[in-house]
Amino acid sequence: MNPFKKYNFIAVEGNIGAGKTSFCNRIADDFNCQIILESFEDNPFLPQFYQNPERYAFPVELFFMTERHKQLQAGLLEPELFKDGTIADYFFLKTLLFAKNNLSDEEHRLFSRVFKVLNASFPKPDLLVYLHRSVENLQVNIEKRGREYEKDITNDYLKKLQNTYFEFFRTEMSMPILIIDVEKADFLKDDVTYNKLLKLMSEDYKLGINYITTNW
Repeated sequence: MNPFKKYNFIAVEGNIGAGKTSFCNRIADDFNCQIILESFEDNPFLPQFYQNPERYAFPVELFFMTERHKQLQAGLLEPELFKDGTIADYFFLKTLLFAKNNLSDEEHRLFSRVFKVLNASFPKPDLLVYLHRSVENLQVNIEKRGREYEKDITNDYLKKLQNTYFEFFRTEMSMPILIIDVEKADFLKDDVTYNKLLKLMSEDYKLGINYITTNW
């Protein structure tokens, strides 16, 4: 089950701690695809943001936007040769969704102007996959990976991000959005679950939201 036979550009999204990067890495290991991973650890403002979000929200989001633009410009506009497709653990519109959640109204208006200019040249994903987990499950994963700067992430912040994603999904009709409930899924160690996800990603979907409930 090779999802790149159907979709050339797949973006995997999800809240903090959903497992996006781990999932993309496994797919890249198994298929001849180009992988684009967000280099969030290079953001010098991130630790300060979690401690003082009002003060550091604008620089943290501006840094993320410029870095994501640079990565996607290299990966999507000048793709690697002899690759069967591209998978990314984010899509560029994530920049605006996080900014909406983190910035003041005045900052967001300014940020949106810059975003629209940078976003104009990028193709949308052929398939957007959103890995959905409960806030409680996200916190378990965040604690497991033990990043010092993430220890102050609150349930309320994660819930707001989740709501921002779903508000966007309800209005987006230009690409198929596959929302998969992976609450009990271990797609790194469980090959059966991993292959079920690949099968889901290899099927046809209508534009807009396609929600998959699982009991894995």
